[in-house]
Amino acid sequence: MLQLTRDGEYAVRAILHLSSQPVGQVTLVNEIAEAQDVPKSYLSKIMQHLVKSGLVKSRRGARGGFILAKPADQITLREAIEAIEGPIHLNVCLIKKGECPRDEVCPVHPIWRDAQKKLFEILDSKNMADLVKDSEKLHRQMHKAGARKDKAR
Repeated sequence: MLQLTRDGEYAVRAILHLSSQPVGQVTLVNEIAEAQDVPKSYLSKIMQHLVKSGLVKSRRGARGGFILAKPADQITLREAIEAIEGPIHLNVCLIKKGECPRDEVCPVHPIWRDAQKKLFEILDSKNMADLVKDSEKLHRQMHKAGARKDKAR
């Protein structure tokens, strides 16, 4: 089964949280963990990987924490995933030419290639700033729906 790992999911949540903060605001790992419902100790390790990937910067000391290394509108969903998961390949034959001895004669190879291309297009089409806006819109809609239910009672 093709599936994002828990590390990948938590990394996306963490970057999304940092993207929702005012530009330049340093955020503690505790705040991210609580807001995103992720165990702090687990998230701390993920955050270090995100720092190594170059998507996040860490600051030490009393005012320490994490901050995006570049603007949210310059971080795609694909970059956030690949920072933790590594390069996405739907099948071994897509890693590089010749990786699979059948890639020249396999009738499924072009389908894998096209599926991966479409996946990349989708993941690259959304950046973290877009997703923050989408999240805010969803929260407003949920709040309105909740208010309507309360009035109906």
